[in-house]
Amino acid sequence: MQGKLNQLVSGWQKGTVRTSSSLRADGYSDDLLAKYARNQWLDSFGHGAYKLYGNNIEWFGAIHALQTELNSTIHVAGKSALQLKGLAHNITGDLRKIDLFHHDSKYLPKWFLDHKWNITLNLTKTSKCGNYNRFLTDITLDGITIQVSTPELAIMELLLKVPHSESYNEANLIMEGLLTLRSKVVSDLLLECKSVKVKRLFMHLAERHNHSWFKKLRLDNVDFGKGKRQIVSNGVLDSKYLITVPRV
Repeated sequence: MQGKLNQLVSGWQKGTVRTSSSLRADGYSDDLLAKYARNQWLDSFGHGAYKLYGNNIEWFGAIHALQTELNSTIHVAGKSALQLKGLAHNITGDLRKIDLFHHDSKYLPKWFLDHKWNITLNLTKTSKCGNYNRFLTDITLDGITIQVSTPELAIMELLLKVPHSESYNEANLIMEGLLTLRSKVVSDLLLECKSVKVKRLFMHLAERHNHSWFKKLRLDNVDFGKGKRQIVSNGVLDSKYLITVPRV
């Protein structure tokens, strides 16, 4: 039994959560896990999860478990992903609020939702921006690797929240700095994206800044919908993309 415990503890990455279901699959029964907790090798991290005894768990240590053990689609998204990639340096704001997107068919676990994190986690459940798996990339925080949106996906996730929780002006400033987006990835996302507003607003901002990648986009099969869309009231109509945007 001591060898089994040593194997568990030595293989457990510090700062991360392990789920009960994953631990059971590795051969650790609920009774055995409860015994480890009583003997202060493990700590309960809410119903259905554990951490190493005395370990401090940051939000990304929990995201790591959701992604690797529960196959969740949850990931750092939108402005937060751009900030982590250093692509939102021309706007104000820190990482005290983290945008998380997912389109899981099941509810996220209570141990994650009920925990009192020391930052604000903004959860959005949507599949409007396409199949996330193709458009995620790894990032490492304090030695813990998690998946975040690529810049191409992140800007579209940000635009999904304009104007309700993100501003047109910030989106415009961020787009100005996105000099190195990959035209093929952008084209694929525009093809998959289900939000007419996002696609039109993306094209409006991209054309405004006329980055080199913009000229290489493949748009033949992209559905931009019909009729007008209003981003803000009392704005000005972009007659090409048929969206009402702020006067600048």
